[in-house]
Amino acid sequence: MDSMLQITLVFIVIATLIATFVRRIKRDKCLRDFSRFLVNLDRVDDKRIFGKLRVENTGIEFLYQTVYEDKDGHDESSYILYKHEFSKIQTLLRFHDELDEQDRKKRQKDLQKTYHPNFLRRLRRKTANLFKTLRDSVAEVVNLLISRVKKTTGFGATINSQDKYVTQMKQELIGSAGTSYEPLLERYIGHKVVLEMVKGETVTEYCGVLKEYTADFIELMDVDYKDVQQELPKKADIIVPRQYGLVRHLGE
Repeated sequence: MDSMLQITLVFIVIATLIATFVRRIKRDKCLRDFSRFLVNLDRVDDKRIFGKLRVENTGIEFLYQTVYEDKDGHDESSYILYKHEFSKIQTLLRFHDELDEQDRKKRQKDLQKTYHPNFLRRLRRKTANLFKTLRDSVAEVVNLLISRVKKTTGFGATINSQDKYVTQMKQELIGSAGTSYEPLLERYIGHKVVLEMVKGETVTEYCGVLKEYTADFIELMDVDYKDVQQELPKKADIIVPRQYGLVRHLGE
């Protein structure tokens, strides 16, 4: 086995180990912003869940303020939604009037940092986006390296015989390096935007400060939110799945 091939194999192994580790600990940034706050979950079936949010890489959990007895007589103190069930999420809502004084101050401080961010904050974000772009290139490089190894006499036959595991390794890389970078949205981080949210056959517009976005969600702060359960709009921060919401306009 030549030295170049050995270097290639070492690179593939290291890249896969790093990607697997990152994937196991990574939590969605939008969901993470609401972690440990009192949050309402509006599901697509119009069911509402309320509790203190706990976020893990495999899903989210709402911790009830009091133990609830269901119709079958079971005591329930939390509600778990697994990652593969995220398609059930219509909106996550953090109403300002439901927060205690400490959480309101924490949220207000976060808003002040978010709305029209200063130079250092913008620089940190640009640097982070640069690393995202580099990370997203890893999967492409590994694919090229694996293709080269497969063409190598002897060891290539071994790789081909283990194609199932090679495919799994590539999926680990792609899963961890999947990009959420969106140039159209990036320039509006920290600015007021108008979001269109689809619920059933209805499209509703909400104006708020674009705090964050990921591959799966969009987060807005300081929104006047009204739904069928409310007579008047209430101030809230919202997270909307990108399959149901999109930023349509700059709002300032």
